[in-house]
Amino acid sequence: MPSAAQTAPAAPVNRVILVTGASGAGRSTALNVLEDLGFEAIDNLPLSLVPRLLDGPSPAPPLALGVDARTRDFSAHALAELIRRISADPETEADIVYLDCRPDVLLRRFSETRRRHPMAPAESPETGIARELDILGPIRALATILVDTSDLTIHQFRAKMTTRFAPGGTAPLAVSLNSFSYKRGMPLGLDMAFDCRFLRNPYWQEDLRALDGRDGPVVAHIAEDPRFTGFVERLGALVNFALPAHRDEGRSHISIGFGCTGGQHRSVAVAEAMAKTLAEAGWQVSIRHRELERRTQGAPALASGTGA
Repeated sequence: MPSAAQTAPAAPVNRVILVTGASGAGRSTALNVLEDLGFEAIDNLPLSLVPRLLDGPSPAPPLALGVDARTRDFSAHALAELIRRISADPETEADIVYLDCRPDVLLRRFSETRRRHPMAPAESPETGIARELDILGPIRALATILVDTSDLTIHQFRAKMTTRFAPGGTAPLAVSLNSFSYKRGMPLGLDMAFDCRFLRNPYWQEDLRALDGRDGPVVAHIAEDPRFTGFVERLGALVNFALPAHRDEGRSHISIGFGCTGGQHRSVAVAEAMAKTLAEAGWQVSIRHRELERRTQGAPALASGTGA
């Protein structure tokens, strides 16, 4: 019979990643990557508040904490004690990521951004870099993961962080699909947009006019256009081809738009068909029909064929 120790549920484990290193080595980029991977990213939280944060409800969302010389009440001793406390907690799975970088590269980065060094606001960047690297020497020795960003492009750095911390080494890519009316303009922030106005228009069918592209009769009417199936198939092949490349470049979100005259019939039907195709291919898909939302909220419905 199994012992009580064997049957007792495992204690909840909190996941914490502490990101530190020289100013200019890429801490903000690292935190952005971790945030895209589902971590709650907090930068420059005063060191005295970190224990209180970690003592919250368990299990807590995975945390990514950014700390460097700009952090309030920063000192090498205080940071070293914090690292020891986090590492010693049996209910916390912790990694200390130290971002290293050669002094000449740090100097070039500060020169390009024309920012003052936080460790030498009234002196030269060289002085601040040397001072900070000297202070961080003991912290570097406590790191569990050392990443030298000296010769990495931002894309390479993001890929390195993703490979290390994403499940399976690959970051999820969220795909949002948007249907819209060209009359009201294209939604902001689209990465790709496709014009569906060449397809057969249900607006001219009186019994379909009040329906939308989610309704079976409307979809069937549009699908009678001999170009519809080929358009959707080629579109699916193109998007499925492009999405992995965007993911490999470190993108966390892609927004794709489908437009027609009124945003009620053709664009909605194509967006719905693409959502099904991409979901079946394993992509994380969300969908928004802008003009249908306006209609639901009380705005007058736009007729897809008006002005065609």
